[in-house]
Amino acid sequence: MSPPPHSRLSGFAFADTPLDRADHLRDDAGALAGLWPSARVLAIDGEGNALADADGRALAPTGAQLGGGPGTAIFLGLREGEAWFAVRAETLAFDAPARIDLRRAAATWPAFESGLFALARALLHWHARTRHCGACGGAVQFRRAGYLGYCTQCAAEHYPRVDPAVIVAVSDGERLLLGRQASWPARRYSLVAGFVEPGETLEQTVAREVFEETRVRVTASRYLAAQPWPFPGALMLGFEADAHPDAPQVDGELEDARWFGVDEIGAALQRRADDGGDGLLLSPRISIARSLIEHWHRQRAHGG
Repeated sequence: MSPPPHSRLSGFAFADTPLDRADHLRDDAGALAGLWPSARVLAIDGEGNALADADGRALAPTGAQLGGGPGTAIFLGLREGEAWFAVRAETLAFDAPARIDLRRAAATWPAFESGLFALARALLHWHARTRHCGACGGAVQFRRAGYLGYCTQCAAEHYPRVDPAVIVAVSDGERLLLGRQASWPARRYSLVAGFVEPGETLEQTVAREVFEETRVRVTASRYLAAQPWPFPGALMLGFEADAHPDAPQVDGELEDARWFGVDEIGAALQRRADDGGDGLLLSPRISIARSLIEHWHRQRAHGG
């Protein structure tokens, strides 16, 4: 398996999982059954939480410990010959000392395990919402180790949903544009983001979303990196953009939007989310938004 291509951004969750997805094994029931006894199995409950041990670490028993065969388990892939599967926690005959949500796991688990959790959660979420065919209403049966939904009535095929969205560090050359939603914790601001609409290029989405949410006019944009964001199934496409120094205006989607200078961003990057002070708070470290903000600040403060 080839290593992932180099990116100018790093440090965010779910984007560096050295997993061989082994597509060729998804139709090979015999091979999957042979892998099952020594495979590791992640269990995710209906709320999207993973079973964990008393210390909050991933609880991933082997197939032999669970017994039987893979059955309806989703085959996630291989790492150094070891297979990984995902199942619904409700199908297991035991419970766990703890359950952990994906955001906490992203901040505390090793990158490989939190990346697998993200993949498993997204696929199980898709399964839960693809029980009936969107074309005829027939029952859907999952095949290819969980990656294909097959309509038993009209034979339509359904595949896992991935919803592309852009997230963009907009600058007028000296300042960074940030906005906030009313539901966020006090003082928290982040980058403008939005979903790609049919018939749009990514660059068009960047310009449209920024203008719709802030009335700031983008003049150019450049792609930097992507982050799978399984809440429940987005792919965040990170951009930087140049814009006119327009005064931001909001119309309801955002509660506020404003320009921030290099010193303000630098201070916020050093600030703890629970500091109890009055200054700007930024997106958590697991998000690509934080890495985009850090990239912008590094360029302005240190020249690269």
